[in-house]
Amino acid sequence: MPLLELRHLKKYYATQKAVDDISFSIEKGSIFGLLGPNGAGKTTLLRMITGIFYPDEGDIIFDGKIFDPANDIIKIGYMPEERGLYKKMKIGEQALYLAQLKGLKKADAMEKIKFWFTRLEMQSWWNKKMEDLSKGMSQKLQFVITVLHEPKLIILDEPFSGLDPVNANLIKDEIYGLAQRGCTVIFSTHRMEQVEEICDHIILINLGKKILDGTVQQVKQDFKENKFSIQLGGVPANISSNFFEVLDTQANKLIVRINDGYKSNDVLQYFIQKNYNIEAFNEILPSLNDIFIHLVEGTKAVSRSFQKVD
Repeated sequence: MPLLELRHLKKYYATQKAVDDISFSIEKGSIFGLLGPNGAGKTTLLRMITGIFYPDEGDIIFDGKIFDPANDIIKIGYMPEERGLYKKMKIGEQALYLAQLKGLKKADAMEKIKFWFTRLEMQSWWNKKMEDLSKGMSQKLQFVITVLHEPKLIILDEPFSGLDPVNANLIKDEIYGLAQRGCTVIFSTHRMEQVEEICDHIILINLGKKILDGTVQQVKQDFKENKFSIQLGGVPANISSNFFEVLDTQANKLIVRINDGYKSNDVLQYFIQKNYNIEAFNEILPSLNDIFIHLVEGTKAVSRSFQKVD
């Protein structure tokens, strides 16, 4: 059973359709990528999932029941892109206060804060103020405050913003660990390489609509273009064949697109028969960044054509 399911969710502002009939489900223990360009409707969607906004139409099913923000919000941890912590308050006191707001007793909250502060090397921060922290340090603090009450659903909006590579890897490992312990994570970012590395499943929304939904690997397979790289001992001039089109030559590597009706084995057989020394043969799958740009630009083009018709 999914932890979270959205059924035909809609949210309108005057004449703008911020979220326009979006449905999807998120399995327990998964890391789910919520993607889209600026203004696509991601923030509105997250605010409905966290009970800040109510949908105009549709249902949110949380842990098998209709979402009840008053009672279910305590089971959700939300780390927004914008920092919302108290600048003048000491770090330790702030973490303790917010943990208690999430339903933890003081002793339990103190134990969990000490655990996370030690785990992320933040022990010396207790008496610092938020305004004294760097962007990366405040990002680590926000992450701890988001997860320390062990919510069933964790929403992370640009969690690696401001982090150096060492601390980004540290937080990434903790996200993996939380998912392995049964937490469900919604990961929202514009960094497609992070999505490819971290997420199991993704959806892409644009102009308020869902335009892509699937596992990362399946999406990449669905948009592949029959491109392959062939590493040879030496690349001869003027290679041509009915099997493939040469797209690029890079030192001893060819980038080819296999023509319709032919298979990768046909291309391999061609080079074998020519007695070329084949050192590597790999399929080139599109990056999520390429797919993102292709779909978003395509949606814009369709939208412009409808506006002209109107």
